[in-house]
Amino acid sequence: MSNHTAQHVGSRGGSGNQKLPLAALLALATAVFITSLTETLPAGLLPAMSADLGVGESAMGQTVTIYAIGTALTAIPLTAATAGWRRKRLLLTAMAGFAVANTVTALSGNYPLTMVARFVAGVAAGLAWALLAGYARRLAPAHLQGKAIAIAMAGIPVALSLGVPAGTFLGKALGWRFAFLLMTVLTVVLLAWITATVPDHPGQRREGRTPVLSTLRLPGVTPVLTVTLVFVLAHTILYTYIATFLDHLGMGGSTDVVLLVFGAASLVSIWIVGAHIHRRLRALTIAATLLVAVAVALLAVLADSPALVYLAVTLWGLGWGGAPTLLQTAVGDAGGESADAAQAMLITLWNAAMAAGGVVGGILLGQLGSESFPWSVLALLVPVLVVVIAARRHGFPARRATAGPDVAGTPEPALDAREFTSASPRP
Repeated sequence: MSNHTAQHVGSRGGSGNQKLPLAALLALATAVFITSLTETLPAGLLPAMSADLGVGESAMGQTVTIYAIGTALTAIPLTAATAGWRRKRLLLTAMAGFAVANTVTALSGNYPLTMVARFVAGVAAGLAWALLAGYARRLAPAHLQGKAIAIAMAGIPVALSLGVPAGTFLGKALGWRFAFLLMTVLTVVLLAWITATVPDHPGQRREGRTPVLSTLRLPGVTPVLTVTLVFVLAHTILYTYIATFLDHLGMGGSTDVVLLVFGAASLVSIWIVGAHIHRRLRALTIAATLLVAVAVALLAVLADSPALVYLAVTLWGLGWGGAPTLLQTAVGDAGGESADAAQAMLITLWNAAMAAGGVVGGILLGQLGSESFPWSVLALLVPVLVVVIAARRHGFPARRATAGPDVAGTPEPALDAREFTSASPRP
């Protein structure tokens, strides 16, 4: 972040409310939850959806791929096109897109229309993901921005650990269409929640050339994007095929429990990251990479013990859970006044890595078997660690440019209820 921007944010936080606006941040967390769950929900409903729409499960599985493609293709151009929009209007528009897309998915009677709806949902996700982290930053004073992003990003592990199993259960009990309609109902409630509690902020009208290339030239942006691409690719290879990997270990019947443990550890990770990210972003990012590396190393050599599998999954969740917060905070800091463009690029690469993870994992499964997953992830984590360590001055600095009094020596307050209030900081 430029000095001018850092001073502006710091002064805004200093003159406004010094507490986190919990109601507004939880609304953003719910938006993150809806975005994540909409993307992954079909994975648990594939048999019913494919039978109802008359296509094979492999074809139905492309509903997840088309969602990621919609996000990857449109995040950057739409973020640039809507840079001047007021933030609340843009957030409401993106979430309304989810309501429409999930409703059409629930009511669709043919495969092509379903794919169109899923693409639209991906487009809405591109808008939302590029907006949410920056929005959370702007709701908080400077020394609490990392915690604000951590709260907003908590929707990811909740969706993966609780939302997907719950949606799958409801889909089996009441039909897959009901699961998608329930997502619409939740989104409509969220629209009212955002309207009532989330303060508005102006957009930033940019003139001249597109900010993408100029943003890439900013010190620190490229290292963060590189880490994002490789780290997400590594994680997705194993996470996408975790059921297959566990089945190979004779633990196929415990997949839901394993994912629950992973999700619980991820929530703990988010809390830890939120409490310390303001002063220790670099150390936390290195620790996250090492935790995931140790986890996959355990899975590679000691996976014959269920107890060690659960230990490895716990370490995996502790390492991965806070990664979205760490990476989005890092790219926001590096992007400065071009933070929205930097966030859009991060979201594009994130979804590209997710799509690639499924493809690479499938190739590894076919050629080398599921036992190759941990070793492949471990190999990918080596360059991640190298880039993080090398980006000491920009990207993952020892001291963040947005740091306020805390960095000068005042201990950072812990993440507790006293920092939360329904009032919002001054725009």
